[in-house]
Amino acid sequence: MSETPSTPALPDRLATDPDSPFYDAELLARNIGVRFKGEDKTNVDEYCVSEGWVKLAVGNARDRRGKQLTIKLNGPVEPYFRDEG
Repeated sequence: MSETPSTPALPDRLATDPDSPFYDAELLARNIGVRFKGEDKTNVDEYCVSEGWVKLAVGNARDRRGKQLTIKLNGPVEPYFRDEG
């Protein structure tokens, strides 16, 4: 993946939960996609490229704090900017 001056590198780890230390609203606003095991996933809550895992939202189930339940799956992770192919 080549990096242009207007395109920042994607972080090793990113989360969609504002309470997470890995949350970055500016990056998430740029329409980031995640390929997990070669398939585009639309329900990724958090990913880590170096450790090779994603957390996926599980249905509409919520925990006692009102946050969506997730499942952690291991495998190759490829984040990318959807707008730039």
